[in-house]
Amino acid sequence: MKKVRFTLPVVIIGFGLAMFSSCSSVYLPNVPATPMFQHQGEGYLAAHVNPKSNVSGNAGFAVTDHLAILANGSYVDYKSTNHDFKQYVYEGGLGYFTAIGKKKQTVLEFYAGYGLGSSTDVDKRASTTGADPVESRETDFNKIFIQTNFSSSKKDNIKLFGKKRTLNYGTAIRLSRLKMDNFQLNGLESPLEENVFVEPIFFTRLQLNKGLQLQYTNGWNIGLMKNEYLKPGNAVFTLGLIYNFGRKK
Repeated sequence: MKKVRFTLPVVIIGFGLAMFSSCSSVYLPNVPATPMFQHQGEGYLAAHVNPKSNVSGNAGFAVTDHLAILANGSYVDYKSTNHDFKQYVYEGGLGYFTAIGKKKQTVLEFYAGYGLGSSTDVDKRASTTGADPVESRETDFNKIFIQTNFSSSKKDNIKLFGKKRTLNYGTAIRLSRLKMDNFQLNGLESPLEENVFVEPIFFTRLQLNKGLQLQYTNGWNIGLMKNEYLKPGNAVFTLGLIYNFGRKK
């Protein structure tokens, strides 16, 4: 129960930050896949959304008892009185998973993959005719990522809505190298930027039904290079639904 009391305030704080923080980079991280496979034949589907309508989706399949494939995608089209942001990202990856520990209760995954994306970032200011663009930034980019997932298969039980439900927790750390393929500042070709991001996320899953879980994800990104536009500043705070199938009892 201590973990529940800690987790709920984090959810509230996280969504508050997501609601009121402004975009400060042409790159918005997507939610990485965290299937936590244990055996061959397991499948994983996930969908996540935040208050700015950033939608992320994940899919994965365990091809063997240790080899898995995954796919990620995200889309956001956010508009406000002083800022517009639009981005899509899609990725594919291949990885290795295993259970460790004396009782094999800890799942460890390693993935590597490649992705493509595009974003449009516009600052606006109010005028007598509505909102006029102040500065626009458009870029297409490619990314290479490596990722480690860590979770315990041991679950905590809580009573919610008159029924016992399980909670479990996990962590993913992704290292992403992003490189602009082209970049336009106010419609003019501009110097390209490249950055390496460290993207740790933490997730909490609440079982809703057999194979179906509600997931809260929070995290951030750290840029290792100093840039003007391709830089950190956008965090990950989402709620999502996770569905695992083909899992052995």
